[in-house]
Amino acid sequence: MNSPSVLRLALIAHDGKKNDMVALAAEFLQLLLNCRLMATGTTGGRLQRELGLQVECLLSGPMGGDLQIGARLAVGEVDAVVFLRDPMTPQPHEPDINALVRACDVHDVPCATNLAGARLLLQVLQERA
Repeated sequence: MNSPSVLRLALIAHDGKKNDMVALAAEFLQLLLNCRLMATGTTGGRLQRELGLQVECLLSGPMGGDLQIGARLAVGEVDAVVFLRDPMTPQPHEPDINALVRACDVHDVPCATNLAGARLLLQVLQERA
């Protein structure tokens, strides 16, 4: 188990937001290098390949990755979530997405669902690091 001082972040991005996630991660690279990162499959793979981050890649969102992150969150293994959602594109796994966001609310875990919120969240985490 990780020491409480290691921040555990979940990173998720819908297809139309993956480029934004890579750019956001590049912007906060120094912070993310010192975190335990988990991500849904494709997003995590891109962060590994394009930025050299160490990321535990779970299943893709539609295949259950959102639910895997929600399960970890429910048992205290996630400290914050950045979930760049695409509100303009219907998602076939919308119930899973809603369950993950609800789990964040139930367990009082910070969750940013757009770039502006993600930047604010990561700035605060960076200042506390």
